[in-house]
Amino acid sequence: MTNDVVIVGAGPVGLFLAGELALAGVRPVVLDRLPARSGEQRANGLVGQVLRLLDHRGLYQPISGLPGAPRPVARFVFGAFPLELDRLDHNPLYAAPVPQHRIEEVLEERARELGVTVRRDCEVTGFRQDPSGVTVDVHGPDGAGQLRARYLVGADGGRSTVRKLAGIGFPGVTSADPVFRVAHVRPPEGLRLTDSGEVLLPGCPTPFPFYTHTRTDHGVFVIAPFDPDAVMIATMEWGGPPVDQRTPLTLDELRAGIHRVTGADLPLAPARTAGPFTPRRTVGHNTRLAERYRDGRVLLVGDAAHVHAATGGPGLNLGLQDAANLGWKLAAELRGWAPPGLLDSYHRERHPIGERVFMHSQAQIALMSPGPGTTAVRALFGELLEQPDNLGRIAALMAGSDVRYQVDCPHPLAGLFVPELTASTAEGPVRIAELARAGRPLLIDLTGGTLGLEGPAAGWKDRVDLVTADCAQPPAGALLLRPDGYVAWAADSGRADPDGLVRALRHWFGAGRS
Repeated sequence: MTNDVVIVGAGPVGLFLAGELALAGVRPVVLDRLPARSGEQRANGLVGQVLRLLDHRGLYQPISGLPGAPRPVARFVFGAFPLELDRLDHNPLYAAPVPQHRIEEVLEERARELGVTVRRDCEVTGFRQDPSGVTVDVHGPDGAGQLRARYLVGADGGRSTVRKLAGIGFPGVTSADPVFRVAHVRPPEGLRLTDSGEVLLPGCPTPFPFYTHTRTDHGVFVIAPFDPDAVMIATMEWGGPPVDQRTPLTLDELRAGIHRVTGADLPLAPARTAGPFTPRRTVGHNTRLAERYRDGRVLLVGDAAHVHAATGGPGLNLGLQDAANLGWKLAAELRGWAPPGLLDSYHRERHPIGERVFMHSQAQIALMSPGPGTTAVRALFGELLEQPDNLGRIAALMAGSDVRYQVDCPHPLAGLFVPELTASTAEGPVRIAELARAGRPLLIDLTGGTLGLEGPAAGWKDRVDLVTADCAQPPAGALLLRPDGYVAWAADSGRADPDGLVRALRHWFGAGRS
């Protein structure tokens, strides 16, 4: 039996990709070497455009536990600078605190509901490509075996076996500093809150704001409430004592690090709350980017394609949008309607986004490092952030809302992620995100049907859904949306541009049918 796609890695990115493929009528198999979800506390939340993407799939509410649509956050952090985002007329940065194990739980439930097979305790040991597919060597509970697939996707993390077996280079930068330590602990005795909501540590006169990276002369300190019985405490330290990476982080080691970074002696005890609160240490930062995201019938997504410092939480924003970009293109190839070069556009579009995260994650580490030179640069950078335009640019960089794909359309929205809006249809008011739940291309006429798009789009009705609606203040008269939420074509209310629409339909969704 030949599977459509074998995905290696049942983390958030692999599971989300599996769901995207299943929505498009493809049945992938997901393999993971672990016998069960690890439950390890890794990501502490989701940041950026990814929350709007999840909203498009109806996943935002079950993952976040929050009602309604995603909302921008009033404050965030960049390189230990507080970003006062409520100063912006348009705030693009969304965030939701949610542990990674919950993200994986929801995405796996959704994938299984869509018919995806997830096989655990299965390790990939090799593969061979040929013109029609990939033969994958697997070692599982029943011993060694093989799977046959038309495509193989590595979603197996920064040490990706798939990437290594494919011989794809992974150049980048590795540094021994800083040492990052984090744990969820019982709220320490002696902690006091100021009237402004900042935290005072015993023996330390300087208050520390919640959720913010605070730079000191010796490193960076972070404290954030997790729930009433637990707080997250983290330090980043340059030039500290030698670390034995073979030993797990202890609370005594974290306590000593807190003292070196802040001067405070903070008693620490394990959190009372049951949960994945294992202390974790990361030595140095490793910033790397795969030379290519595709090698024939083998593709890379998420950390298999890029690793970087976790500062600002860009990892899942980047990786899940990799999966959204790849999912519909790979499905189109498998379903037989992909235009030439569509699958290659995955690397062309997503590799530059990886480069931008490569850049800003290193910039943030540099801005947090100790030393008078860094202090001088920070003084200048702080002045620049006083200007709303500069603040908005940093917010868009962190959100990923500055991503603009190259499309052949002059409209200001073309190439961008579709803006949030509500329109009126025959069934009642509906948000764009609700129209996108099926993961199919969408052609939306926001003029109530006056543009006459049915004729030009008739040849694509098998793969593009046409929606007619009214909108009080539409950003465009019509929008053609790719399944990943990006605008492939747009026209103003008075200019239908049927020729431009047909070109866009053909370019992104293949030849029409008569």
